[in-house]
Amino acid sequence: MPHFRPLNRRHLMPPKILLSACLAGFNVRYNASSKTVIDTTLQQWQKEGRLVVCCPELAAGFSTPRPPAEIAAAANGAEVIANQARVIDAQGNDVTDQYLLGAHLALDTARLHGCRFALLSDRSPSCGSQTIYNGAFNGQTQPGSGVTAELLRQHGIEVFSEHQVDALIERVRLVELGQTIR
Repeated sequence: MPHFRPLNRRHLMPPKILLSACLAGFNVRYNASSKTVIDTTLQQWQKEGRLVVCCPELAAGFSTPRPPAEIAAAANGAEVIANQARVIDAQGNDVTDQYLLGAHLALDTARLHGCRFALLSDRSPSCGSQTIYNGAFNGQTQPGSGVTAELLRQHGIEVFSEHQVDALIERVRLVELGQTIR
């Protein structure tokens, strides 16, 4: 008698993607603007219900507009999560707890919807996945991840920036084909 493995429903569903709300066109950035990413594949995924829109800062209770914030002392999201660095806004307020809350709420949202990927806004102290500001409020960036991007990665969600849309599309395509190679 042949042996059949039970189906894993997760593999039957198209992969879902957590999407920064500002990249979806919502004016939720610190200065009440957006960074809309226009791509035909993303538009198709939106129609298919595969994009889960989230703004960690708004989820944590920040208003729009709000003072810009940066991870202090040229640190990164991993150090914030490990309680070795702080997030400070331009007025000198420590907003670390709100950024950690937003990151955990974004992770909860991603888990609730079964997101395997995230497309997040680079340079943000929350969503930056390749670069973030250096913490001196001088407009300079450094390699590194924000708090949300780092927490998502630590929990197995693959994170891409708005500059990596093509790489995200290719990675999703490979997953849909049943490949697991990164």
